[in-house]
Amino acid sequence: MKTQSAVLKTLGLMICFTLVFGMLATVSYAMTKGEINASAKAAMDRFKKDVKGANEYLKVAKGVLVVPNVTKAGFIVAGQYGQGSLQVGGKTVDYYSLAAGSVGWQIGAEKFDLIIIFTTADALSKFRSGEGWEAGADAEVTMIAAGVDVPVSTLVSQNPVLGFVTDQKGLMAGVSIKGAKFTKIHPD
Repeated sequence: MKTQSAVLKTLGLMICFTLVFGMLATVSYAMTKGEINASAKAAMDRFKKDVKGANEYLKVAKGVLVVPNVTKAGFIVAGQYGQGSLQVGGKTVDYYSLAAGSVGWQIGAEKFDLIIIFTTADALSKFRSGEGWEAGADAEVTMIAAGVDVPVSTLVSQNPVLGFVTDQKGLMAGVSIKGAKFTKIHPD
């Protein structure tokens, strides 16, 4: 009886996981470079408006990964997906997708913009050189609250990769990108 219950729970989780990623992926694959660039520009405008010291962060950035409208949804099993652009010197140089999944007590859906700032050339090089990059495994991403009152120079000197969440909408509490996989894509 316990074995049968465990099998049904596992099967249910797998079905939920497949449905969540299926829904997120079908919408996201259709994005073109122009659509990603327009969304990234809007996300950067929100970042500059909402994050204290945003322009100072951007001045010291060696690269900025902008992933607008990351969508996360789940019921016990959750998935998140988004597509964005890597900007170096204010110009888009590559495009990336973000995908992550998690299992635990969670329910709901949310959307948010994710801005990742690489403060050293080494951190940016490691991100760009691999086939895929995983937050928390390949590098720690220090998440910074939008209204934090710490000098930018202090945060930048201690953290080679900084993450910011803006424009968060939805019913899930908190955002974590630990375990999120970033993969280079080639949109039309």
